[in-house]
Amino acid sequence: MAQKTLVLFPLLVLVLGCVQGKESLVMKFQRQHMDSCSAPSGNSSYCNQMMRRRNMTQGWCKPVNTFVHEHLEDVEAVCLQGNVTCKNGQPNCHQSSSSMRITDCRLTGGSKYPNCAYRASPKERYIIVACEGKPYLPVHFDASVELST
Repeated sequence: MAQKTLVLFPLLVLVLGCVQGKESLVMKFQRQHMDSCSAPSGNSSYCNQMMRRRNMTQGWCKPVNTFVHEHLEDVEAVCLQGNVTCKNGQPNCHQSSSSMRITDCRLTGGSKYPNCAYRASPKERYIIVACEGKPYLPVHFDASVELST
């Protein structure tokens, strides 16, 4: 039953968000950071396309964004893992207990709106997310941490 709830909850969040007409913080996190359908990519066209598709180049160029290439349930589970302090000093961040596949997208130096151009960097790192609400879910991507060797 718990697995059905985990699968149905994101759908419920999307439906409720559409009914209310406002994107929730959970939905915004998923739009901006989740891409479980693709593998990490070093191809800049990946970042250029995803940043446009996910509405992060409307009115300005978002300077940095990270896409997580893991199942949504695995990223949501990070909220139950190691508690750490967020970059802004808040106590609601959590670090994944295992590494995750990500792609960092960074705006290239000379790039300006409306021609936003990004450089892609595929990585495998621990992620840190801020979590809120009931159920307690990711609402902000805070950082990624390099794997210790």
